[in-house]
Amino acid sequence: MFGLKGKSFLTLHDFSKQEITYLLDLAAELKAKKRMGIKGELLAGKNVALIFEKPSTRTRCAFTVACVDEGAHPEYLGKDDIQLGHKESVQDTARVLGRLFDAIEFRGFSQQVVEDLAKYSGVPVYNGLTDLYHPTQILADFLTMKEHVGTLKGKKFVYIGDGRNNMANSLLIGCAKMGIHIAVIAPKTLWPEEAHVEVCRGYAEIEGSKIIITEDVEEVKGADVIYTDVWCSMGEEEKAKERVALLKPYQVNTELIAKTQNKQVIFMHCLPAVKGNEVTEEVFEAPYSVVFDEAENRMHTIKAVMVATLS
Repeated sequence: MFGLKGKSFLTLHDFSKQEITYLLDLAAELKAKKRMGIKGELLAGKNVALIFEKPSTRTRCAFTVACVDEGAHPEYLGKDDIQLGHKESVQDTARVLGRLFDAIEFRGFSQQVVEDLAKYSGVPVYNGLTDLYHPTQILADFLTMKEHVGTLKGKKFVYIGDGRNNMANSLLIGCAKMGIHIAVIAPKTLWPEEAHVEVCRGYAEIEGSKIIITEDVEEVKGADVIYTDVWCSMGEEEKAKERVALLKPYQVNTELIAKTQNKQVIFMHCLPAVKGNEVTEEVFEAPYSVVFDEAENRMHTIKAVMVATLS
């Protein structure tokens, strides 16, 4: 569908609203099939390399289970298992793995590495997270949002906290393309890059969605979704004390939830969460918190991406 067979999943910049919608619909179908206990064979005979420079719970487990559910073999390759970018260039590693595997997942630091893997391997490459983007997470977020809010277009999505990380970048792209109004609430020093925002404004203009970048926490009013992420991404641990002081006013707590004035609001987080920093224990464990539905949906949406690009 939509010519997705053989296509890499590196950033949502590369996918249209129609393609994203198709992947979400396919994920919902695959989720229903799994719930009914129907074993799949859509990836039978396929071998998928899973490269991890950064540790992971959800991404690693989601890719592994998704592969096995549909008959594929996942092969985990940690940073000490292969020579990627050290004794062997990324280009050479890509060309070797492309001869041995049907697809490659990469979770690490540099977006350029995942782009080069796609350029030189000759097989679909999936971005499991880089410093710039986290596109598989956005699919899981949108599937969860559809399950709990009903629709995407016209809803108000608020991301609060570190506004220049990979989650904020990816949510801006996804929301703009899907017609979701998005507000990024963060201190000015942590706003997303203006060039990136301008590209997303172009997507938003086509779909009629609004993008707001602000320091004002009152902008949560009317939100259908409140979303946050850790205040220090992997590799930024030395900035923890500074970030906590800067972002404390942007904590998701019951007072902030009340400011939405929406009794149907849901709370989302890509996990893992540092409770007491970006979100309180009370909010995290509240009935309106859907973080574990979101975590499960990583697997269903990742499965959809692999089925759409490999089967």
